[in-house]
Amino acid sequence: MSDFVIKGGNRLRGEIYIQGAKNEALQVLPAVLLTTEPVYIYNLPDIEDVRKLIDILKIIGVDVRKIGQGSYSFDSSKVTEDRIMTPEFREAFTHLRGSLMLVGPLLSRFGVACLPKPGGDKIGIRPITTHERAFIDLGANVEIKEGYKLLSGDLKRKISKRIRLKEASVTGTANAILASVVGEGIVEIYNAACEPYVQQLCKMLNGMGAGIVESHIGSNKLIIHRVSELKGCSHTVLPDFIEVGSFIALAMVLGDGITLKDALNPYLDLDFTLSVFESIGLMYQKDGRDLYIPSHKDGYEIRQPSSGKPKRVIYDQIWPGLSPDLISVILVASVFAKGSVDIEQRMFEDRLNFARDLNDMGAAITRATSKLVSVYGFGGSKRHLSGKVLDSPDIRAGMALLIAALAAEGQSTIRNADQIKRGYQNIVPRLNGLGANIREFRDL
Repeated sequence: MSDFVIKGGNRLRGEIYIQGAKNEALQVLPAVLLTTEPVYIYNLPDIEDVRKLIDILKIIGVDVRKIGQGSYSFDSSKVTEDRIMTPEFREAFTHLRGSLMLVGPLLSRFGVACLPKPGGDKIGIRPITTHERAFIDLGANVEIKEGYKLLSGDLKRKISKRIRLKEASVTGTANAILASVVGEGIVEIYNAACEPYVQQLCKMLNGMGAGIVESHIGSNKLIIHRVSELKGCSHTVLPDFIEVGSFIALAMVLGDGITLKDALNPYLDLDFTLSVFESIGLMYQKDGRDLYIPSHKDGYEIRQPSSGKPKRVIYDQIWPGLSPDLISVILVASVFAKGSVDIEQRMFEDRLNFARDLNDMGAAITRATSKLVSVYGFGGSKRHLSGKVLDSPDIRAGMALLIAALAAEGQSTIRNADQIKRGYQNIVPRLNGLGANIREFRDL
C-alpha cells in the first residue's frame, strides 16, 4: 500500500501525454486466448490492473514478452485446460475485476471456465448476471462449486442465436463477443454497448479473422458471422479518454496552460464530453491531435441551462453520453466554479460518497440521495479548500481527491493511493513534471 503526501497550491503548466486506455486494454488482452498464433499489442498503459491481468495470463501458460514501452507479444499456444482450473488461477482471478473478461474466450476455446467472484472498485452493486446470461444463451451450463461457479458447454457448435443483453454493459458486451466469434452459425447481440472500447475489440477481432459486420460496429446491434479459427494480429490501444477528462478537470482547477498530447485522436469522439466540461466553464483550443487548456485562474462559471430549468443537471449516460468514470472529476472541477450544479450518478449508487471528504476540506456540497448531489461552487469568493488526511475509495474518486488536494491550502495525505495508480500510469512523476508537489510513501 502507498500514500501520497501533497503540498497544495502550485500552479501547473506544460505538456502531458495521454496513456493507453485502461478499459480497452482489459478487453483486448483476453482476446489473445482465442488464437494459438502470436498477437502483438501496443500502447498498453503501465498500470496495476493491466500488469495484474498480464500476470494472470502468464499463470495459465501464455508466453508474454515485453518488446518495448507499452508493447508486448503474446503466445497462448501452450495454454491448457488443466492450467485454467488451478487454485492459483482462481485466487489470482479474485483480485481483479478485469479478470472476468477471461471467461468468454476460455469458455469458447476449451468449453469450460471457472468464475470466481472478481475484485475491483467498491462503487456499489456491480452484478455479472449480464455476462452469465450471455454464456447461457450461447449454450453454457452453470454449476455452483465451493467458492466459484463452473461454466461448461460446447460454444462452437452450429447455432443461429439472438442474444438480448439485460443491460448495455460494456464488459458484458465484450464478454459476449469474445465467447461468440469462434464457431459455426450467426450470433446477433442486441442492446450492445457502443463505447470505443467495444469498437476497438471488434476491430481487433476482425483483424484476427473474425466476422463481425463492420457496419454494425458502434451500434447497439452486433452481427457476428462465426469463423472456425482466428489468427494472430497487431493492435494499438487508443488513448484513454477518461484520462483526458481527468486532466481537463485538473487543468481547469490548477492549470497555467496545459497541453494534452494526442487527446484528440480521430477515433475518439470527445465532442459530447467536451460540451459537458464547457457547461461548467471550460475553455480550450484544438491544435491538431492535441488539446490545449489555457489558464482558468481568473475564474470560470457554470452556465445555466437555456431550457428554463432552474439549475444545470449533469448525469452519466450510456455512450455516446457522459461516461460514469468522469462524474467524480467533473464534481471536483465544479467546486472551484462560480455558480451551482446538480450532479447525478445514475449507474452506480456509491460513487458520490467521496463528496463528504470534499466538504471536510471546505467545499459546499449537499446530498439529496445516494446518487444526487448539489455543488455550490466558490469561484470568485475568498473561500478555499484546506488540506486533510483522505482515503481513496476507488480509482476515479481518488483522482478527484488528488485534484482537490493539489488545489488545497496546506498539506494533504491520500491513503490507499494504490487505487489511483490502478488507473493512472506513473501519475506522481507525470504531475510533478507539470509543477505539482507529490511524494509517495510505501508501507514496508
